[in-house]
This record gives sequence, C-alpha cells and structure tokens, in this order.
Amino acid sequence: MLELKDICYQVDGKEILKNVNLKIDDNMFVVLTGPNGGGKSTLAKIIAGIETPTSGQIVLDGVDITNWSVTERANGGISFAFQQPVRFKGITVKDLIALASGENLSTAAACGYLAEVGLCAKDYIDREVNDSLSGGELKRIEIATVMARKTKLTLFDEPEAGIDLWSFKNLIDVFEKLHEEIKGSIFIISHQERILNIADQVVVISGGKVTQVGTKDQVLPMLFGVETGCKFFKEA
Repeated sequence: MLELKDICYQVDGKEILKNVNLKIDDNMFVVLTGPNGGGKSTLAKIIAGIETPTSGQIVLDGVDITNWSVTERANGGISFAFQQPVRFKGITVKDLIALASGENLSTAAACGYLAEVGLCAKDYIDREVNDSLSGGELKRIEIATVMARKTKLTLFDEPEAGIDLWSFKNLIDVFEKLHEEIKGSIFIISHQERILNIADQVVVISGGKVTQVGTKDQVLPMLFGVETGCKFFKEA
C-alpha cells in the first residue's frame, strides 16, 4: 500500500500541492483526474521521486520512502510512464524492453510485449528509440517497457496523449490486462471518461487539494453533473 501524508509542494513561494492525503491499496486501478494545473502531474512525479515534496511523508508498504531517490523507488517497485516519453539515441527497442524487465530477455519475449501494445514487432524490435519514432509509437513502446517491469505500483501521466482513436480503444484493453496479470496497483492521470469508467477508485485533485475520492459510481455522477460546471473532461 502507498500512503501520502500531508504532502505539500511549493515552487518560488507558490503552493502547487496543499496537504494532500491519499491511500492507494494493493491491486487497485486508480485514476487521478481534475482541471489542468490542479497538481496531478506534480503529485505523480513526487510519488516517483522525480520531484521532492516541500513537506509531508510518503510510505510504501510501511516503509518511509520520502527521501528515496528515483532509482531506489524504481528498485522498490515503482514505475513511471511520462506524458511525453523519453527518447534514447543508440538504444534499440529490444534493449530498452530487456533493460526494463531486468532479465536477459529473448527477442521473442520482447516481441510479445510489443504485440501487446499493437505494434508489429518485426518493424520495431531493432529500431533505435530516437527521433525516427512518432509520439504515439514511443508511447506504446514505453507502455511495453512498463509491462515488462511488472512493478507493484505503475504510474501513467496521461497515457492517451498522442494516441489515435483506434489505438486508444486498444489501450483500454492493455490497461485491463496489465492490471489483471501483474496484480499490482495502476495509478493513471487522465481526463478520459473511458479510462475513468474502468477505475476501481477515482481521485479528483483541484487547486492542489484532493477534493473527492471514491468509486467511479460515487464520483463520476458528480463530476459529469451539470451543477458541477466541470469542463475539463475530454471524450475519445
């Protein structure tokens, strides 16, 4: 279980996160949503160790990891997929997936992960992870590496960004299969109603504060109700 206790984050005197408290139980599919600028990506980066909270505590399975580095958290079972995937010149797709898995992965096994995300393995397995790949291709390759890691907590920052409609429909299937096979928790930042609809838990953050937490049946009617005035959701 991951627990955030009174997490605050400030930049140049501006409060980005304000006393955020949140628990993510084991084997949960959690979607974090809310208006742009509300603090969603910052919170995910703090969990991953990319950013350091100004104050507060992060506890993973009873261990205080607040001061752990990105590498320590990765070794401890946390994965993070960026909204804009990183390019690695000189590294092939196979090498990247093998590195993520931590094993001497066979070509066939690496190809299997690419097939899971809808890529023709023979067209990508030996390509470099560089500027020759489109944003959508990089996104799917990154998801394949996350699948290969099989970590206890996987964070996705708007995974639908740059994905076309056909791929998005398959992306939903990938997330459901990932959750079922890995038996770890998935934490996704998303505005997409279709992703929200497969969540076990929906967390709403606005103005740097967690404003709602509950099941999709508890939270979504309020989010999509006319009276809320919410305009930040996007259909796919």
